[in-house]
Amino acid sequence: MRRVHRSVGIPFLLVAAWWSGGVGRLEAEDWPQFRGPNASGVSSSGQALPVEFSHEQNVAWSVKLGDGIGSPIVVGGRVFTTAMVGEQKLGVFAFDATSGAPLWRREFDTGKLPRITPPNSHASSTPACDGRQVYVYFSTLGILALNSADGADVWRFRIPQPAYLMDWGAGASPIVYGELVIFNQDDDLAPALYAVDAATGKLRWKTERPDMLAGYSVPVVCEAGGQTDLVVAGSGKLKGYDPVDGKERWTCNTLVRTLMTSPVVRDGVIYVSVQSYGDEKRTLKFALLEWLDTNQDGLLTRAEVPSEFWDRFDRSDKDHDGVLQDAELDTGFQSPENMVGGGSIIQAIKGGGQGDVTATHLLWNLNKTKAPSNLASPLVVGDQLFVVKKGGLSSSFDVATGSKHWELSRIKIIGDYYGSPVAGDGKIYVTGADGFVAVLAQGPKLNVLATNDLGEPCLATPAIADGRIYFRTREKLFCFAKEAK
Repeated sequence: MRRVHRSVGIPFLLVAAWWSGGVGRLEAEDWPQFRGPNASGVSSSGQALPVEFSHEQNVAWSVKLGDGIGSPIVVGGRVFTTAMVGEQKLGVFAFDATSGAPLWRREFDTGKLPRITPPNSHASSTPACDGRQVYVYFSTLGILALNSADGADVWRFRIPQPAYLMDWGAGASPIVYGELVIFNQDDDLAPALYAVDAATGKLRWKTERPDMLAGYSVPVVCEAGGQTDLVVAGSGKLKGYDPVDGKERWTCNTLVRTLMTSPVVRDGVIYVSVQSYGDEKRTLKFALLEWLDTNQDGLLTRAEVPSEFWDRFDRSDKDHDGVLQDAELDTGFQSPENMVGGGSIIQAIKGGGQGDVTATHLLWNLNKTKAPSNLASPLVVGDQLFVVKKGGLSSSFDVATGSKHWELSRIKIIGDYYGSPVAGDGKIYVTGADGFVAVLAQGPKLNVLATNDLGEPCLATPAIADGRIYFRTREKLFCFAKEAK
């Protein structure tokens, strides 16, 4: 069944009835990927959303899943999500978005799993859906395309298993653009951007990103300057690619070393908020010595490096003395053409252009602020750019100028923040890792409307559709609605 959509970043309008438990749906709001339309985190339906809710209040429905931190998505009245349902078994689920009735469930053997660092989960990726198929990424399986109506296999595309120097583990998520499934895998070994034909599962193009380090930024689409670009944030650089062939069109060289947050696009402007630990002189070398140098002698031996990187270690060991030090360590795992360090920045960058746009397209830059998170992406809603970080420290800035509304003010939830804020119905929802959710009034003054308890940890970003908000906690999936009983 085909859908007609108006433009990137606007919820899809289903102009033909969608089957869901035998009930025809004439119109629905979709949240088809990580953070919804074009990763914006903003619902535009205007339907009323709950302010007060908990694991016992205003619960429309809830289900037990299994361990996972990937976010739920909603398309055509169906909720899709994943979980680890066994030591080496991935579960993919579909539920009726209104009732929570199970529609289908698939299980996949994962094989031997790679190392990961807590609190990451092997079920960390958020699916994407185009209404016909749902696309699920898993580190040992690649991208799975399943029929969204019944979960049947359509195709599988293998991607090299990612490797991380610090064993962070996989966490990237696919998106759908036109007839392409786009997936960015920035790891520490072979970073690349992939485009796969959504109908056939065949590779359309692959663009290597050799100057990138490990990161989890989701690609976004930007229409500006008479062109449409796939925009990807990575180590030191924000890049725009031609979605037809994957060729790089432009680069803005203003970012920092490690990118785990995703950009937000509105009206042809790209907003980036990121924290990478340490100052601008803290290149990857210092992180490697902190994490991998077990005897703290200021050198890296082959045995201290994960085995996936031994070939690279050997190539970097120019004097063949069995250790990396000095210049060998500087560029052994970080591109000499991109020796960017740490920092904390919030930026607005005009989309479009060709070549190096660093001097021409950076609209404003807050490069001394302590406001950004290293994990939670920014939210652009109304006239404000909102961010939150560890400790429940929230900040808000004017999107046009970067001027401050408020900075580093607490929102009553003190712990870590892994999920990103979302907005709808004039409200901003901010989820702490401890499972508490702060509901704020959208606007230039900080106004906490409620603090709600999900009852267990939550590292995922919620989804919003048709007046309901969906939270995927560590083990469960909740649907909350204003009038739920």
